[in-house]
Amino acid sequence: MSKEAYGSVKKGPILFVMILGAFIATLNQTIMSVAGPELMNDFSISAATVQWLTTGYMLVNGILIPITAFLMQRFTTRELFQTSMILFLAGTIVSALATDFNVLLIGRLIQAAGAGIIMPLLMTVILTLFPPEKRGGAMGMVGFAIIFAPAIGPTLAGWIMENYKWEMMFYGMIPFAVIVIICGFIFLTNVSERSNPKIDVISVILSTVGFGAMLYGFSRAASAGWESAEVLLSIIGGLIALVLFVWRQLVSSNPLLELRVFKYNMYSLTTFINIAITMIMYADMMLLPLYLQNARGYTAMESGLLLLPGALIMGFLMPVTGKLFDKFGAKWLSIAGMIIVIVTTLGFINLTDTTSYTYLVLMSTGRRIGMALLMMPVQTAGLNQLPNRLNAHGTAISNTIRQVAGAVGTSLLVTILTTQTKSHLQDAMASGAEGVTQQQMITNATISGMNDAYLVIVGIGVIGLILTFFIKRVAQATEERRAEAGAKKVAVEG
Repeated sequence: MSKEAYGSVKKGPILFVMILGAFIATLNQTIMSVAGPELMNDFSISAATVQWLTTGYMLVNGILIPITAFLMQRFTTRELFQTSMILFLAGTIVSALATDFNVLLIGRLIQAAGAGIIMPLLMTVILTLFPPEKRGGAMGMVGFAIIFAPAIGPTLAGWIMENYKWEMMFYGMIPFAVIVIICGFIFLTNVSERSNPKIDVISVILSTVGFGAMLYGFSRAASAGWESAEVLLSIIGGLIALVLFVWRQLVSSNPLLELRVFKYNMYSLTTFINIAITMIMYADMMLLPLYLQNARGYTAMESGLLLLPGALIMGFLMPVTGKLFDKFGAKWLSIAGMIIVIVTTLGFINLTDTTSYTYLVLMSTGRRIGMALLMMPVQTAGLNQLPNRLNAHGTAISNTIRQVAGAVGTSLLVTILTTQTKSHLQDAMASGAEGVTQQQMITNATISGMNDAYLVIVGIGVIGLILTFFIKRVAQATEERRAEAGAKKVAVEG
């Protein structure tokens, strides 16, 4: 897209509508996190069953994201965004009116079908609307939506659950979804090139089976254990399907997902760094609430409030970080961010049953500051290298890998926590410490297991830090520029 074209579209209204849609869709992912106990009582279901409200949501997202590149080529920006928001609204209404668990789960899955399209679509629109030197600020606003929303989700949900029934979480979202849809009809215009690619049904099936089975297997490993036949068969079956999917994409002249984006070195490097970042991020989102509620006895509301200061600071920092990226590039921002994350995570490897709430707030907030310096600069640095024709594929792959990394990271942390807790408990019981009750032994062993999990997070952070030193500022669309140069040369020689 030329500079004239970049400036010919009114970006503000488009970004406002799409970021608001992304915000409520992302908020919806975590808002159910504290509703589990009440849902178990209302529907007389087990913890494993209620977990499907989160697992199922993640599965549908993970299955849909890989095919968004095709959808973005087939439909206009407005058609795709409005369809996704209408799906999200429909799912929200079904969930709010649910009288049994199966209906609630169906509503959540419909929500996920809409939400899974919104984020990669938004990122592609930004890559289309902004030249590389101005994308940082815009991506910073996206970062506000995708990080701030899940961070305030547990706090908001905790407040709602203390004052209202769980249905209010869905009723409260309905007016916001309606506003976004109305604004979409008024302000959204198509900003991408529309084509009519043929759908590769076999690739869709392989993608659905591969990513679906992998995500299911890793999410179930956290509760069923790695030795479970269900987990092993899911992961192995998913891997086989993904290998066949990759092979088909590489030999196809019109692939569903263009995996040749990985021939661009900076995109590949930042993708690996993003895997580390996603795993690190899940430490706060999953381990800390477990420590606070299970080991320390804090309420869900208090647990959510602990994350709120960091979320607020991170929300304000993301657009600033984007502007800094536009000016200075990603390398030193990423290095500084990763160092802050590692140092503050080290503050969590010696937790005890008396660690102060204030200390936890400060360390958690510090981690969020580091993440604000890291996330969008790293991702934008990689996407900036891609030719325009690969934007949709690049964002789809990036979001898919983040989903898988989140599932793997959660499973890894829970496995380490569970295994090390058992080991510490056995050691404590073998030593037979006098004056220590069995419940206190269990609590101490759980906290020690969490310390071990945080130590692994530090190790992942160190790997990420090493990789950030190789980030460079590279030009965009080398492929396209070579083609243009070749065309000029032919014209001159002719």
